[in-house]
Amino acid sequence: MNSTIQTLLVFLTFLTGIILGYYVRQSLVKKKKGTIEAKLEKKIQQTKEEAERILKEAQQKADQIITKAQEEFRQRREELSQTERVLLKREQTLDQKIIQQEQREREFEEKLKKIKEIKEKLEQKEIELKKRLEELARMSEKEAKDELLKQVEKEYELDIINRIQKLQKEGEEKYAQKAKELLSLAIQRYAASQSQEITTSVVNLPSEEIKGRIIGKEGRNIKVFEELTGVEVIVDDTPESVVISSFNPIRREVAKIALEKLIKDGRIQPARIEEYVQKAREEIEQKIKEYGQKAIFDTGILDLPEGIINLLGRLYFRTSYGQNVLLHSIEVAELSGFLASELGANVEVAKKAGLLHDIGKAIDQQIEGPHVELGIKILEKFNIPKEIIDAMKAHHEEYQAQTIEAIIVKVADQISGSRPGARKDTLENYLKRLKSLEDIALSFSGVKTAYAIQAGREIRVFVKPEEIGDLEAYKLARDIAHRIEQELNYPGEIKVTVIRETRVIEYAR
Repeated sequence: MNSTIQTLLVFLTFLTGIILGYYVRQSLVKKKKGTIEAKLEKKIQQTKEEAERILKEAQQKADQIITKAQEEFRQRREELSQTERVLLKREQTLDQKIIQQEQREREFEEKLKKIKEIKEKLEQKEIELKKRLEELARMSEKEAKDELLKQVEKEYELDIINRIQKLQKEGEEKYAQKAKELLSLAIQRYAASQSQEITTSVVNLPSEEIKGRIIGKEGRNIKVFEELTGVEVIVDDTPESVVISSFNPIRREVAKIALEKLIKDGRIQPARIEEYVQKAREEIEQKIKEYGQKAIFDTGILDLPEGIINLLGRLYFRTSYGQNVLLHSIEVAELSGFLASELGANVEVAKKAGLLHDIGKAIDQQIEGPHVELGIKILEKFNIPKEIIDAMKAHHEEYQAQTIEAIIVKVADQISGSRPGARKDTLENYLKRLKSLEDIALSFSGVKTAYAIQAGREIRVFVKPEEIGDLEAYKLARDIAHRIEQELNYPGEIKVTVIRETRVIEYAR
């Protein structure tokens, strides 16, 4: 019984707790709900107030913008009205000026018409007066003029002739004086030293013993050296020196360089001679390039093709009547430039034509033909401008000078060649004779090389052993001597030496 009652009490207590908990929870929910609604209402109220404030501010700004726009519109309208008034006033002024101009034009036309009428009347009067004068003088106007001129001419004929002669003489004297001044000024501005080429070079030796090694056993070394270089080596009693003789400056320079290298090396033998001669030729080719470069730098002409520059360098080893052709060409270029600047001609054309006027002499020893014609072909090959070719080709009067630059180059060439000590005719003739000797020998088949030595008293001919035998060598010597007798004029006698050498080479492996 008691346990039942206890259970019932516990159940009632639990039920009462549940009911009380429910009501407490409902009370708390209602209280919290009321707080959220209050917050929402407050937030909505604040939002409404903010919106009203923003609308009010926007309305104020809109009113300000409208007020400002209305003010600007009013100002623009006033400006437009003022501009319209100004334009209207200007239009009225322009209309008035147009009316005045039209009035002036009408007045001018009326005056012009009156002037024409007066002119016509005066011309008519002049015609009438001429007719009346002709009737009184019994001759026409032209006849009267001719008669008057005849009388004046007859009366002052002598004075007129004397005056013309005097003016001509004074003009010629002035031109001659001016020409002398220009030439003297050009010569003074380029006062280059002149020296004649010689046909020998001296090589100094460290001791007298070297001479024997240069000659070699039975003269083999010196023979090989002379054959390869085409010069004559003179070994005489002159202490510690040998002389290299040749009319060709390139050969002479190659021989000198090769011999100096051989002496420095000390091993003088045929194989070493061939090696150093080849090196000397390569060194000469390099020097040719250097001389050409130096020439264009000295004259300030830097736009020439490489081939032209190399040909200019070769001119250093060419002489004309004993005068170095490259130095002569540089001198002509400078003189041409000075004269062209004084005369108002084209300085660039004159200088280039002066530098290139003898370019044909760089190859005229290898190719037949006058050096002027060869020079023209060379310049045309390298696309040198026509005005430069026209200026250079007239310096020996093969072609007529058609431009002032051509005349300038011709004068500069004559100035350079006529300087005291610049040229020597006998040396040039001597070199030509030696060249002719070599050309005659080289014209025969089977000849490898030919060198004129001993001042032209001997010609050494080296033949190809596979083409010329021992018996043919005798016949070749007689034929060459016979041709020399027929074609050349020379004092004394010329020795013809034909050399046939068979060289056998084998290798041990």
